[in-house]
Amino acid sequence: MDDTRYIIGIDLGTTNSVAAYIDTSEADAENLADSDVRIFKIPQLTQSGVLEKLETLPSFLYMLEDGEADSTAFQLPWPGDRKTAAGVYARDRGSEVPHRLIASSKSWLCSPAVDRNAPILPWEGSEKQGKLSPVQASAAVLAHIRDAWNHEMAGQDRSLNLENQAVYLTVPASFDAVARQLTVKAAEAAGLTNIVLIEEPQAAFYSWIDQSRDKWRDDVEKGDMVLVCDIGGGTSDFSLISVQEGDSGQLELERVAVGDHLLVGGDNIDLTLSYHLSAKLKEKGQKLDAWQMRGLIHSCRKAKEVLFSEQGSDTYPITILGRGSGLIKGTIKTELARQTIERIILEGFFPQCRLEDRPVSASSPGLKDFGLSYAADPCITKHLAAFLSAHRNGQGDVQLPTAVVFNGGVMKSPVLRNRILTTLSDWRESLGQTQIRWIDSRDLDLSVAWGAACYGMAARGDGIRIRSGLGRSYYMAIETAMPAVPGMVLPTRALCIAPFGMEEGSGAESTDRLYNLVVGQPVRFDIMTSSRRHEDAVGSVIDNWEDNDIEALTTIETTLDGEDGTLVPVTFEVRLTEVGTLEFWACARDDDKKWRLELNVRSKD
Repeated sequence: MDDTRYIIGIDLGTTNSVAAYIDTSEADAENLADSDVRIFKIPQLTQSGVLEKLETLPSFLYMLEDGEADSTAFQLPWPGDRKTAAGVYARDRGSEVPHRLIASSKSWLCSPAVDRNAPILPWEGSEKQGKLSPVQASAAVLAHIRDAWNHEMAGQDRSLNLENQAVYLTVPASFDAVARQLTVKAAEAAGLTNIVLIEEPQAAFYSWIDQSRDKWRDDVEKGDMVLVCDIGGGTSDFSLISVQEGDSGQLELERVAVGDHLLVGGDNIDLTLSYHLSAKLKEKGQKLDAWQMRGLIHSCRKAKEVLFSEQGSDTYPITILGRGSGLIKGTIKTELARQTIERIILEGFFPQCRLEDRPVSASSPGLKDFGLSYAADPCITKHLAAFLSAHRNGQGDVQLPTAVVFNGGVMKSPVLRNRILTTLSDWRESLGQTQIRWIDSRDLDLSVAWGAACYGMAARGDGIRIRSGLGRSYYMAIETAMPAVPGMVLPTRALCIAPFGMEEGSGAESTDRLYNLVVGQPVRFDIMTSSRRHEDAVGSVIDNWEDNDIEALTTIETTLDGEDGTLVPVTFEVRLTEVGTLEFWACARDDDKKWRLELNVRSKD
């Protein structure tokens, strides 16, 4: 990837996607770091038949009806057999026909409760219409960016096509190995095989470094712990980056902690706002049905984005289409005010709390609606308290951040940024520490893609790099060797197969202990993970793993080649690829045979 003309960073966002690039042909031959990062303005339909080039592409897909693909309303300047439309018009048209709109496909991509390779989206769409899998939906958004780039930047020179450039694709830091593997699969389905994954909080930090140029070292100092608070459309992502002094006396950066995957963010806010408006309408005798509620949710999403933007007005009009005489006669018009949105969000999602407060646990009703596994408690400040309290220094003391970098569309609101800063300062003051510093960064809609391009530049040897590696440890369940007891299931132990911090492009092996591998018949491998256990090494075995911060992740069901029911003595090796995906191999003791276990499978319910 060192000889491509363009270095491209793509933020495949839950709500909006962005592409940024560096043209290396314009850089100084000796100093690529002097080259400029640019935002690729993505051509897309903004109204029926109206094409515009915008810095962001709404990550929404509208499932075209019969005849729409050939109509002028959805005509694009590049050829293709289109079954979906992406972008502004797709989002707006889909809000009027919500059963044909795919939203938040990225959140579905990391949902362990569904088969992410199965056509399930739109989730509440008509079964009579074609559907896409979360992987296919993500691939469709990337395909629009690919086609737009090839039309605008490559022209007839196929060597400049996006699929022939170095692409750095961002994922939430909390994405586990399965979600990362599926992200790679979506990119490959879009023809992008020359990719590397980079965590979104790191990309946001790279963007700030690039914005600051050489002055970034003036804003942080040795011993700083920087919190990257990334609250976007579908997830809340927390990472801690440590600032230390290297052997040469220069400041060095290392990502030292990653939070759990939290499905709480802009989607939850959209739903809350829609319920607020629905309740107001009900008081006036105007009751909405399920179809209208879905449209209202999408309208609230757009209202939130506009009101949170720097150019946003104080109010945003909301229109709800009528559904017949039995419900509502005609179109309903209402509005959302910026002050109302901020009040609802502060009270429901960013309440002031103590460092000792924790999110509430989920209730356990016997029957639940099937869908995305949203966090049980929407209070993001309590999730932040739990994340920071779990990160302690060598003396066992909570190590609170000294500075914070914000990212994500939700954090565009100064009111919400101030609430986070005030809460963090209160926590630091309670421990007798100084107030937290806010490190200002560039446009929060663009910073992740911008920083991803900067990372690609640093990967070529020009610029500062953040040491990171795996953001969590991975384990495999092994059955305990003990006599069978009637009526008792044999207990399992957790074998560490990949430790926290394992670097991309590196591998490890465990050869000092043998395991029996069952081949030739159907078997299952339970995979677990932990974002809190940082000291376990490859080959470490943990008893009672459910009580030791280890959680079930996925189950691999397969039949390995070999004679039926044979037990093969094996060791194992693991590799974290340069792309950022995890490979696991069982290695036979007596010959050179190896078995690879794939992680991109259907996860457990």
